[in-house]
Amino acid sequence: MLKAGHTQTLTVTRVSEYGLYLADEEGAEVLLPNRYTSLADKAGDRKEVFVYHDSEDRLVATTETPLLRAGEAGFLKVVDKTPHGAFLDWGLYGKDLFLPNRNQQGGVFTGHSYVVYLYEDDITGRCVATQRLKSFINNDTITVKPREEVPLLVASESPIGYRVIVRNRHWGMLYRNQLFRPVAVGDRLTGFVSRITEDNRIDVSLQRQGYAQVKDSADILRRMLRDNGGSLPLGDRSAPEEIAARTAMSKKAFKRALGMLLKSGEAEATDEGIKLTDR
Repeated sequence: MLKAGHTQTLTVTRVSEYGLYLADEEGAEVLLPNRYTSLADKAGDRKEVFVYHDSEDRLVATTETPLLRAGEAGFLKVVDKTPHGAFLDWGLYGKDLFLPNRNQQGGVFTGHSYVVYLYEDDITGRCVATQRLKSFINNDTITVKPREEVPLLVASESPIGYRVIVRNRHWGMLYRNQLFRPVAVGDRLTGFVSRITEDNRIDVSLQRQGYAQVKDSADILRRMLRDNGGSLPLGDRSAPEEIAARTAMSKKAFKRALGMLLKSGEAEATDEGIKLTDR
């Protein structure tokens, strides 16, 4: 069935002066306006579109990719405010995402960006944003496992690190002492589940664990050497801060990666640092 907030593949059933009418398997139709069509389109074609409500509360389709779909969290900018709520830049032409006053926490300001979750309103079926994440983001039932690769959204900062949303479903913690690259609220990252505690807390890392991490780091170091003309002024005696600044790795990860390249004969240590061999 046609559902607002979702990307669907629909069939062109007819062409009109306003655009293409697309239908789902049940025959329900939605208009894809002319701005998203071409003269080559014809009945029977299949189109991947995003479906949402227009300003007149009608379902409409677009080939544009929104910044958020139903069931996803994101970092969106406030572009307008009214007595009833705020409107967020959704990435769609002529259509902003509504953030009602009841769904705000502490008020919002035009021009500022906030972490929100997009859901379908039970009564209207329209897409709505909320800053009240408790009902959607929780660790009651964990659906990820240790070492799993997961998408992350940085939600807030604390003295020990960053609280992140894991796969649009759970809360996780990215610890500051394990970071060797800049991170900011709103960043979308790829991470790895490093630990799940008995009370369902999720710790995440931006690096793989074990041998997989060493191999990934070695691949990165090899590429950096190639990009830098085959050498880098780094070695076992380099300061951790210098290594982190140049490679975004901890000194421990760097030494393991270097050890793998040295062992394979791909690199060698010199008085100036390290360099690739002819192998």
